[in-house]
Amino acid sequence: MSSNSEKVWTVLSMLEWATNFFEEKGVQNPRLSIEWLLADVLTINRLDLYLKFDRPLSPTELDQLRPLVKRRSLHEPLQHLTGSTDFLNCTIHVDKDVLIPRTETEQLVELVLNQHSNSDRLNILDIGTGSGCIPIAIKKARPNWNCTGVDISPEALKISSNNAELNEVDVTFLEADLNSLAQNKSLMDSEWDIIISNPPYITPAEKSEMDPQVLNFEPEIALFHNDPLSLYRKICEFASLSGAKLFLECNDKFAMKIKEIAISFYHDAELIQDYDENDRFIIAQNPVK
Repeated sequence: MSSNSEKVWTVLSMLEWATNFFEEKGVQNPRLSIEWLLADVLTINRLDLYLKFDRPLSPTELDQLRPLVKRRSLHEPLQHLTGSTDFLNCTIHVDKDVLIPRTETEQLVELVLNQHSNSDRLNILDIGTGSGCIPIAIKKARPNWNCTGVDISPEALKISSNNAELNEVDVTFLEADLNSLAQNKSLMDSEWDIIISNPPYITPAEKSEMDPQVLNFEPEIALFHNDPLSLYRKICEFASLSGAKLFLECNDKFAMKIKEIAISFYHDAELIQDYDENDRFIIAQNPVK
């Protein structure tokens, strides 16, 4: 993006130039990227850009946009550049310390809400809460439910607490290690109706398949684990001991194996596909006594 004062940049010329620039850099969704950044700088909706093609960009706006375009060309996620993302009816702040919420996780929350639409008061636990998007979205949709999120990362818990405040919901966040849930007296002594988890489920061998914006900018601890199945086993064991119904998000490559683990702790386990028809969710109920 030239800083030559003689060139007048309009919304349209910026959209076209930056789309080509991002394509050359191998950036995911090049057109969407510049739409998102430009709309953020101009504080308008993305669709409104198309009503303002001829609008010139001021020197101040160009100064704001220039570093964002450069960072995006290095594959930094859009959500980090704007500082937040939408998750169901919530605004969730994200940075390098938490995973950016995915569409699949929205579907996980929708499964919980839809299957319990008539429940007046439930106790919900989200294991590995990260940004807090799951319990925050549930609490916003079901104000009478008691929602708790746990994570091993103090940095993530700070972000999740801030997100709860931002969305004006009362959610409890606690530090806990997923590897020793059954030894956590506070969690074991509590009554949970529903336990939800989207744990680290990508193996190191899958790193070569991943986009640089994920590998280089999102926390490894929230993405990768040498033995994800062992994590699912610990979650299933803890949830069944708690007598809770369990909702899991899974790596589609071994979702069937996770279902087999769930069946060893629950009488009923169902495998559900995501919107892209990948095996993605396990719902387990009726714990084996």
